[in-house]
Amino acid sequence: MDKKVSFDEERCKGCELCIEACPKGIIHLADHFNSKGFHPAAVTDEEQAKCTTCLLCARMCPDTVIEIFRPERVAR
Repeated sequence: MDKKVSFDEERCKGCELCIEACPKGIIHLADHFNSKGFHPAAVTDEEQAKCTTCLLCARMCPDTVIEIFRPERVAR
C-alpha cells in the first residue's frame, strides 16, 4: 500500500496538533524519540488505509513536517 501521509520525524516536536486535527483519529506519537528528544507523530501501515487525505493535519502543523500524498485526479 502506498503512503497517504508521511511525517518528517527529525523535525517533528510532538506538539500533537495533528492528532487533534485528524477526523479519523489515526495519528499517534511514536514510542521512540527523534534526535531532538521528542516523540514524533506517526501513522501505522494499517491506519494509512483509513486516511482520507483531507489535509487537516498538515494545515495544523506549525513546522510543516507533514506530507500528504493524493492520487492523481484525471479531469474528464
